[in-house]
Amino acid sequence: MADEKRPLTAESKTPVLDDAYLARVRDEIDHIDDEVLALLNRRAKVSREVGRLKADSAEPVFKPFRETEVLQRLIEKSEGDLPEEHLRSIYREIMSSSRRLQRSQKVVYLGPEGTFSHFAGQAYLGRSAEFEPCNTIADVFAAVASREAELGVIPLENSLEGTVGQSLDLFLRYEVFVQAEVFCKISHALLSKAESAAGLTAVYSHPQPLAQCAGWLRQNLHSATLFPMDSTAASAAKVAHMEPNVAAIGHIKLAEMYNLNVLATHIEDLPDNWTRFLIIGPTETRAGNRDKTSILFSLPDKPGSLSSVLALLAKEGINITKLESRPLRSEKWKYVFFADLECDLNKDEYKEMLTVLRQGTHTLRVLGAYPAGTYIDVTSGGIVEKSSS
Repeated sequence: MADEKRPLTAESKTPVLDDAYLARVRDEIDHIDDEVLALLNRRAKVSREVGRLKADSAEPVFKPFRETEVLQRLIEKSEGDLPEEHLRSIYREIMSSSRRLQRSQKVVYLGPEGTFSHFAGQAYLGRSAEFEPCNTIADVFAAVASREAELGVIPLENSLEGTVGQSLDLFLRYEVFVQAEVFCKISHALLSKAESAAGLTAVYSHPQPLAQCAGWLRQNLHSATLFPMDSTAASAAKVAHMEPNVAAIGHIKLAEMYNLNVLATHIEDLPDNWTRFLIIGPTETRAGNRDKTSILFSLPDKPGSLSSVLALLAKEGINITKLESRPLRSEKWKYVFFADLECDLNKDEYKEMLTVLRQGTHTLRVLGAYPAGTYIDVTSGGIVEKSSS
């Protein structure tokens, strides 16, 4: 850029808008954009070549470990004015485009369009993926297990309301594997055809948002009846076709999608509200620097069986970040345990321990080893990504 500086007023030292200088700055931006465009097209050409080489292979195009490594390398090399969260967002979309150029990638999620699962999938996988809504979480699992879809996005747990039990149960029914995780900040808005909240008689939403906003609802809409729905987006779609004395709770962007008014924002009882989503696929990932492993196991009906498993993991220095039991649907009063471990259980160093673990459990299934997730704020119209540190 030219060395000329914008003139300053003597008193305020505030830059005075100089049309000639501004024109030179814009010319330089145009020149930079031309260079960026040329490089993006060059990258796209290489991506197509990768797709051609993989055309006869069943290898997935989504490589979470490779993408994590790419992002981390770029973050470490970036020393300029570009904030890290901007760099991450930009490259999420670049890598999404590269995947689409290699092969069309169908991603299913709990629909309809506009659910938090949808926003989480777009935030993590980028908008170039071929997103398709499913009616239920079970349909997401079924589509991935049958290879009708390459990836699925499922909610696993919320920081305020705990685990989405249905998701854990479905891991027992379908042979799918965890590819990646993403933590999304969740904020809820009250949406309606009405002009104000006065006179509202009913509120529709998914059970989790209704619980997350229970205090606000008691204080502000104590006489309204709450109706649970399959998703926040389905709630907004329903309210859009009803009389204006009802409302939905969901993402603020649903107002634009369904022509609703935003009557209140940030109505969740606690502001630090995060949901952990998993990206699932039909095969287990095999390479990369895997930070976490999720497992399902059941135990023999005898004293000390659980403590033996925990002691074995502790002996190996493996930290358990989540442990939860779920009823085993096929047998009354029997339970299966879901656990997150801070390790790559598939490493050679754990082979002997894994053998002992299998001997000490009734059943054991490794659901996948994957990179630790990033934290993405999807509470407003935009998406801001933050590192997990």
